[in-house]
Amino acid sequence: MIGIDVEGVTEWMSVLIPGLKPPLAFSQIAGGNSNLTYLCVDRNGSRYVLRRPPVGHISATAHDMAREYRILFALQGSKVPVPNVLGLCEDLDVTGAPFYVMNFVEGQVLHGPSDSQALTGDDRVSISEHVAEVLADLHQTDFEAIGLGELARKGGYVERQLKRWQGQWQSNKTHDVPEMEEAGRLLQDNLPVQKGAAIVHGDYRLGNMLVGGGRIRALVDWELCTLGDPLADLGYLLNSWAEPGESAAKERVTGVGGFLPRSVLCERYSAATGEDLEKIDYYRAFSHWRMAAINQGVYKRFLDGSMGQAKDVDLEQRKQNVVGRAKAALTLLA
Repeated sequence: MIGIDVEGVTEWMSVLIPGLKPPLAFSQIAGGNSNLTYLCVDRNGSRYVLRRPPVGHISATAHDMAREYRILFALQGSKVPVPNVLGLCEDLDVTGAPFYVMNFVEGQVLHGPSDSQALTGDDRVSISEHVAEVLADLHQTDFEAIGLGELARKGGYVERQLKRWQGQWQSNKTHDVPEMEEAGRLLQDNLPVQKGAAIVHGDYRLGNMLVGGGRIRALVDWELCTLGDPLADLGYLLNSWAEPGESAAKERVTGVGGFLPRSVLCERYSAATGEDLEKIDYYRAFSHWRMAAINQGVYKRFLDGSMGQAKDVDLEQRKQNVVGRAKAALTLLA
């Protein structure tokens, strides 16, 4: 199993979890393009989840397992549904990289339209409502009270993100994308004033949620979480929330219809938080630009062969996705 030393991890988990029954069976969970996620099943059928960085060269800060573990640990018992974390291993001798283990949460990930088509109409509405509710709850969580006050600088979030992802773009660039450069310039020239700070998930979308019974059972993939401008999370969510009739909507989770429209998500979020959404298009543009930079990094890792399960990946499509994101950012900034 790529990325897992079965003997080392089994020994470590046996000490961590009372009653664990080896041998353990490991399988990589599909859906992640950055940190690697594995299902671990013991002899009695008890299930756990393990997270570790991608195999091969990685940046110094992008795949910090201790940081991700700390965030999840702090959110235990909050209004935000997260998996229960069990332990963090920073001993590289165990499996070659830091990792952490959490309880398995039963639920469905809505990866595409076939998944959402199986939902009832009531579930689509209920999930939509809960998506807005959980985002509001996350942004209203007192990060100082739960021990995350030193997670990151609180001010200048978008400015910091522009600098960070511009650097990542330059270091991972494999081809010229003029729209990326122009969108970055316009975002820098039109920086909004940040009115407050909140816990920002950084990848808030249905693809990072386990759902069931019309609710979000667990919000996962916290590697991009930080403190900053909460409207960045909302802008990102809106970009992922396709509506019927839009370009490529039939390929998107919410494009099949029955989910609340973006305008209603905004209304519910604003009512819960009191946030002014006048400049939300800027944040949507920023989100597209940022995702273009992130996707370029993933694309380059696939080229380098450092991602698990890279076979059958359409590299040209991933390359064009970067261009598409950059163009979408420019359209919103016009």
